[in-house]
Amino acid sequence: MSIQARKLEFIQEFLEIQNEDVILHLESLMKLEQNRNLSPMSIAELNERIDLSEQDFAHNKFKTNDELLQKYS
Repeated sequence: MSIQARKLEFIQEFLEIQNEDVILHLESLMKLEQNRNLSPMSIAELNERIDLSEQDFAHNKFKTNDELLQKYS
């Protein structure tokens, strides 16, 4: 599927969304992506993120798939 076809499909699906929270989430995601510097991470940065993620998980700072589906469905 071409990028143009994917964009059109996304727009059509977006227009069907009735949940304002989902729209807000997509808006913030788009803004984040537009403002983000997309340079690749160094190995040190990647390892630091992994360490932080493992600490969060150990301290129950995460959401389950069910929680996310319930929030955004």
